[in-house]
Amino acid sequence: MVIVLRKKLFDLFSAWPMELLGEPFSRTLYRDGDNIMPQRNSYCCTDAIRGRKDVRFESNISDAPLESSTISFVPSIRSGSFADIGPRRFMEDEHIRIDNLSSHLGSLFTCPTPSAFYGVFDGHGGPDAAAYMKKNAIRFFFEADDFPQTADFDDVFLEKVENSIRKAFLLADLALADDCTVNSSSGTTALTALVLGRNLLVANAGDCRAVLCRKGQAIDMSEDHKPIHALERKRVEELGGYIDDGYLNGVLSVSRALGDWDMKLPKGSSSPLIADPEFHQMLLTEEDEFLIIGCDGIWDVMTSQHAVSIVRRGLRRHDNPGQCARDLVMEALRLNTFDNLTVVVVCFSSQDHHRELSPRPTRQMRLKSCSLSEEALCNLKNWLDK
Repeated sequence: MVIVLRKKLFDLFSAWPMELLGEPFSRTLYRDGDNIMPQRNSYCCTDAIRGRKDVRFESNISDAPLESSTISFVPSIRSGSFADIGPRRFMEDEHIRIDNLSSHLGSLFTCPTPSAFYGVFDGHGGPDAAAYMKKNAIRFFFEADDFPQTADFDDVFLEKVENSIRKAFLLADLALADDCTVNSSSGTTALTALVLGRNLLVANAGDCRAVLCRKGQAIDMSEDHKPIHALERKRVEELGGYIDDGYLNGVLSVSRALGDWDMKLPKGSSSPLIADPEFHQMLLTEEDEFLIIGCDGIWDVMTSQHAVSIVRRGLRRHDNPGQCARDLVMEALRLNTFDNLTVVVVCFSSQDHHRELSPRPTRQMRLKSCSLSEEALCNLKNWLDK
């Protein structure tokens, strides 16, 4: 019966008068990965008879194929960010967003192009450490004499860059101990993302997370350094620390951070809390659409794939990475996160590329999925009962 009615609806749909459909009426398709989704809180005409609202549809319509052109691909970098205090009394997050690193550092700095740098610093024990990192990040990461400079990129250069960034993390950690303006109980997690040509290098110490979108699929570019994770727990316990209810030494919810010198003193001694970052590297291709960098307030309430789906859908609608970052923060608040919120969205493809992925719905596409208002659903039911 349902199949017959569905066929009848599709055959007669183009002849329906607008007064039958009612207002508001939307014929816009929405994609969630490779699935076609009806508009949220609306009815889909092919399932209205069954009385179901939120229904996924299988469809022959798929994403436009993205041909791999790794050798010739050059990222077209643009970004946006959004931060919110959330339910906390104080804001302890900071972030950095530099889309053109070569221009920012001046003509004396030589590196593969395009070049960009991003960082998220999620503070705890007060805002001092995170604010210090934002203020001094460029000095630590790029003004040191040992940061390699060349227009060419090879494995040797990448290794030197990684070593330089690791050194910058450790030097920044020591500087936090010596700066009298930073409270010894203040610390911060740190995640940085460096783009040099087609190479993406992510360094992380703490529980911020970077997620790459490749053809709609989420790829984690960092590991959350939580004390409860097996490898982190093993390292902590080997260094004399302990885990109590998920907290390092019963105090801290992360096992890696910069600062927190009230837990690390004396300087030079082995501590279960370390500032040594972990690295993940990726060679970008045309299949890589964007990178999400967020503090743990985001990831406490949503998966990496959920975040990717929200951003991808947003870019197809309005192509605004800043608005996508805001959308993620609003979604985390809706899901009752309990922390400060910071998100950076970095796009690797041009605006025209996202338009190509979002073709104007054809008549056939519109017939496959439409949404009806309550008024339209009532009119449709009365029409079917005749």
